[in-house]
Amino acid sequence: MAKINGNEIRPGSVLEHDNGLWVAVKVNHVKPGKGGAFAQVELKNLRDGRKLNERFRSEDKVEAVKLERKDQQFLFEADQMLTFMDSETFEQIELPADLLGDRRPFLQDGMTVTIEYYGDEALNVALPPKVVCKIIETEPVVKGQTAANSFKPAVLDNGLRIMVPPFIAQDEDIVVHTETFEYSERA
Repeated sequence: MAKINGNEIRPGSVLEHDNGLWVAVKVNHVKPGKGGAFAQVELKNLRDGRKLNERFRSEDKVEAVKLERKDQQFLFEADQMLTFMDSETFEQIELPADLLGDRRPFLQDGMTVTIEYYGDEALNVALPPKVVCKIIETEPVVKGQTAANSFKPAVLDNGLRIMVPPFIAQDEDIVVHTETFEYSERA
């Protein structure tokens, strides 16, 4: 593992700190009028989800961890456990469904996701940045209302409610951002 300076921490960096694995969520570099510069870092524990705010001076050394990333295919869910299969070795692993949090509805049968491993321990599931969903319920299209920059509510086939442009009709396929839960484009 490589040691990095406190001012080299970036959002998404994985660190070994305080006897645990932490990912940097937010990093704010501060240069006070008096004293040395430091990085104010919001950390999230990869194993239990705890949050921690920590200050790292530029001369502080921290352990940077490299996670191994593997593309795996989602097979099915049973008893709050998600089953994934490695496309090359055909090995299957089970992970708790709450690992995805509120992004869980975007996981579709047969979808290829990236699972991050630390040794043999699976820590995170990264969904594709965009997925295709079908609109199952929305208000009808109104002529002449497409000029304004307005949005209307819609329900997707996975049960999520998002805002879509007024020209989108029921039973249409659209592309949705999995991180922001926002409409992207027509499919």
